[in-house]
Amino acid sequence: MWLFLEPMDVWLFRDGQPFDALSDHRAQSIFPPYPSVIQGAIRSHHLVVKNVDFREKKKIAEVVGTAEDYKDLRMRGPFLARREKEKVVCYFPLPADAQPTDGNKFRPASHPQRIPVSATAGSPTSHLLGLGQEDQPKKVRSGLWLDERALLAYLGDREVVGVPEEYLFRRESRFGIGIDDARRTTREHALYEVEFIRPCRKVGLLVQVEGYDGWPEQGVLRIGGEGRGAFFQRVEPSLWPAVPEELPPRFKIYFATPTCFQGGWQPVGGDWSRFFDGRVELVAAAIHKYESIGGYDWANDGHKPARRYVPAGSVYYFECLGHSRFKPNLIQNAVTDFGAQIGFGQIMVKEW
Repeated sequence: MWLFLEPMDVWLFRDGQPFDALSDHRAQSIFPPYPSVIQGAIRSHHLVVKNVDFREKKKIAEVVGTAEDYKDLRMRGPFLARREKEKVVCYFPLPADAQPTDGNKFRPASHPQRIPVSATAGSPTSHLLGLGQEDQPKKVRSGLWLDERALLAYLGDREVVGVPEEYLFRRESRFGIGIDDARRTTREHALYEVEFIRPCRKVGLLVQVEGYDGWPEQGVLRIGGEGRGAFFQRVEPSLWPAVPEELPPRFKIYFATPTCFQGGWQPVGGDWSRFFDGRVELVAAAIHKYESIGGYDWANDGHKPARRYVPAGSVYYFECLGHSRFKPNLIQNAVTDFGAQIGFGQIMVKEW
């Protein structure tokens, strides 16, 4: 089922920084939230649907698993989305290889080109592939998004127009002050600020959920910090582009959700054989700053391990060394070492 979540008020999705009134004065919000946040809301509400007592840990594990075992759940998303006429349209982060042309117009960077590198003493001459070597350096405006049609056109090397963040959601700051519980008075040096997200009208989150049955056509669930409310409704499936059965000689991958590799920004040792049948070579990549994602295990009252993720919007360029294809056993066709079941590592593939 595809679920469209709309806010009943503002939402709060804090980043992973420690926060209380005396440790840091400002809590920032991440939007759209990470898949790990939404899976928690979906699994918690599934317990409500199945009428499971939240105090029965054994029953909870039977129905939805544990902090690291998701059982039958398969999820894609969440994606920022907006109702447009009779359809829910997804919006995606501007690709990291985008080059501005005029105003909010963008095109992909020029294709990777080999750059000769002078040989050092005792080593042979080598070559590197540089991305965007023919482009003039220009500053890219932050906070721009592409709707699903624009993104597919962009990945096909066409110029597109970005949508500014403020047309989809706003950020609202609210202030508070710590309280001395014993004396019931305000505490000195305990002023803090919390950033909330207010999606614009008809804007929300779209997520695909598999493995759960019995859900109604619509309802209300709790989501994010402070248990804020979200109205959910089943909607028509989004036409997520399928990966090609056989990969072209040169192809690029756009990451629609964050992805995590044990080797940092790529698999350990640059070995992509876990994801591909046949040999492929990574020749270039456009990547924004990493994001640290962890979480809290409420069942065991402890923090989950934090990992560094390649952010959504990153673009990887590959060349095939012979016939290659994605492995058929990939969960959700995701390219990631962690979290494929719950929506990390979601990709779109295009020839370059």
